[in-house]
Amino acid sequence: MLTQNNSKLLEGFDAYLLLERGAGENSRDAYGIDARRLCAFLEENNVELPDVNIDTLQNFMASLIDCGLSPRSMARTVSGIRSFFRFLQMDGHIDSNPALLLELPRAGLHLPEVLAIEEIDLMIDSIDSTAREAVRDRALIETLYGCGLRVSELINLQMDALFLEEGYLTVFGKGRKQRLVPMGEITADALTLWLNERAEGKIKPGEENFVFLSPRTGHRITRIRVFDIIKRLASKAGISREISPHTLRHSFASHLLEGGANLRAIQEMLGHEDISTTQIYIHMDHHRLREELLLHHPRYKSS
Repeated sequence: MLTQNNSKLLEGFDAYLLLERGAGENSRDAYGIDARRLCAFLEENNVELPDVNIDTLQNFMASLIDCGLSPRSMARTVSGIRSFFRFLQMDGHIDSNPALLLELPRAGLHLPEVLAIEEIDLMIDSIDSTAREAVRDRALIETLYGCGLRVSELINLQMDALFLEEGYLTVFGKGRKQRLVPMGEITADALTLWLNERAEGKIKPGEENFVFLSPRTGHRITRIRVFDIIKRLASKAGISREISPHTLRHSFASHLLEGGANLRAIQEMLGHEDISTTQIYIHMDHHRLREELLLHHPRYKSS
């Protein structure tokens, strides 16, 4: 929740875009998301607008890259932040404009590949419904994209870490840090169907607690197998770019960001190294995280 002062500034910024710049509704919405996201970042880091400098803005942009914002959206964000600071200076809220020095990321900077929601739908539609692994593969894709998991987190996902009725799961990420990840109904439903089928199939002794198994052998699914599934479905969907399971994680973060989700919430869900397990439970409980997912993830915005 933004402070009252920042909320008023954002209202003034919208009026400036409409009345002085003649911006259309889509541009105003996009620029408003950029400015709101920046204000939230500043509040979380206890930085006042008059104290913002180019280093602050570069740290903000770096945080967006870390969450997987697409190159197109990065360019849009730079334009939005420049316009916001132009308004702040014209309206007398700041003396100088640090955004004048803000540049687009260097051409050599690697930005992660991101799929469009339509491409992810095509991948899911490409699953052969008659195949033995069909139900598992759909649950696998929905979990990678719907929860933003790393492939290592997916293959090691435990049965006792699923809380489908409550709408979340728990995983151990990098450094064996446990985090709580929300999920929407589509992901929960896909997992429920797979768990029902899984219960009727083979399960290798010693691997009873792993969620994703091979329907043929009962062995826990491997990292290589997940890569093969993603590449095969992408090829069937006509996606020629080189993608991997991590592409779905980047897409998860990018789509939430582009939809206006709170940056801090996305960092919590992704389990980035600068967020400790303690911070997860102090700052955001699983109900608030799930609300961020349902409000901003493209699969659930219309539900």
